[in-house]
Amino acid sequence: MKLRTTVLALAATGLIAGCATGPDRKPGDPFEPMNRAVFTFNDGLDRYVAMPVAKGYQKVTPQPLRTAVSNFFSNLGDLSNAANALLQLKITDATEDIIRFAFNSTFGLGGLLDWATPAGLPKHHQDFGLTLGHWGIPSGPYLVLPLFGPSTVRDSMGLVVDVKFNPLNYMEPALRNPLYVLQFVSVRSDLLGATDLLQQAALDKYSFVRDAYTQQRRARLRGTGDNAAPLPEYDDQEDSGAAPVPAKGAAAGAPAALPNYADPGDTAATPDAASGAATGAPAGVPNYTDPGDAPAPASGAAGSMPNRTNAGTTAGTATAPTTAPAPASAPGTATLPTAAPADNKQPASAPAAQ
Repeated sequence: MKLRTTVLALAATGLIAGCATGPDRKPGDPFEPMNRAVFTFNDGLDRYVAMPVAKGYQKVTPQPLRTAVSNFFSNLGDLSNAANALLQLKITDATEDIIRFAFNSTFGLGGLLDWATPAGLPKHHQDFGLTLGHWGIPSGPYLVLPLFGPSTVRDSMGLVVDVKFNPLNYMEPALRNPLYVLQFVSVRSDLLGATDLLQQAALDKYSFVRDAYTQQRRARLRGTGDNAAPLPEYDDQEDSGAAPVPAKGAAAGAPAALPNYADPGDTAATPDAASGAATGAPAGVPNYTDPGDAPAPASGAAGSMPNRTNAGTTAGTATAPTTAPAPASAPGTATLPTAAPADNKQPASAPAAQ
């Protein structure tokens, strides 16, 4: 029996499946009892027939050859994508699909090589079920078709039209049927990784496949609509090209418009030599260091008495001892204190050594 006749029979079976509904039916899946039975049949057929064949094909066929086979059928699918894009009045998508087919068919050895994707021509995935949804046809209840797997009432009707769009349908049976088998094995081989993930992640395989299929179809339908809601903007302010201006007095690295919670005592600022601040103290903070706590100068240094420099004395001012004359000054100008004892005959200041 021809493939299109089989598809029509399967679609008709799905339409009359309402009699198989049970009391445990759920919204969106009123045919669940029948769907589970068909899913179990498909799963067993896939486990004992399709998967071993796909694994054998993957084992004996080199990866470049498997990629070439996948590219060949994907290239034929661009014609169906272009037809559905035209029906949806997506002129740009349809043009890109036609150019992809012509480009890969000419320069890709009949589609065995995909040169269109690296050239910047994106591939669009369309079918007649999405075309019906684009014009407002509801999807209807979820439906599992024998051999074809998950679908809906609308998508099962679209499958009949998609078969007419497939160029393989117009070939001679001697060539068409082997190509259909090769296409099925190639697609099943590409999905072996997804099957392993399904086996590990799904507690209920039927519910997992149903939810994944319905969400995927809704996402594709939203992608084909002109009124798809835009995604929110998650870009950071640093990515917008203009750096945010920090608030006055904010600590370095703090976000803009946030209060500054930095403790001035936690920030080690460079001491201001003019103010006489102790080393390591923040700038602008008064010097509370007791002069008597300063370490004594090393032996041989200028003076032998403790440093009793007044906190307000300008940095660089040398204090003369009370019992010994001032040592020779280093190059530069050294200012001696003016508050010397009355019996000290040293001048208030000494000229710099020449």
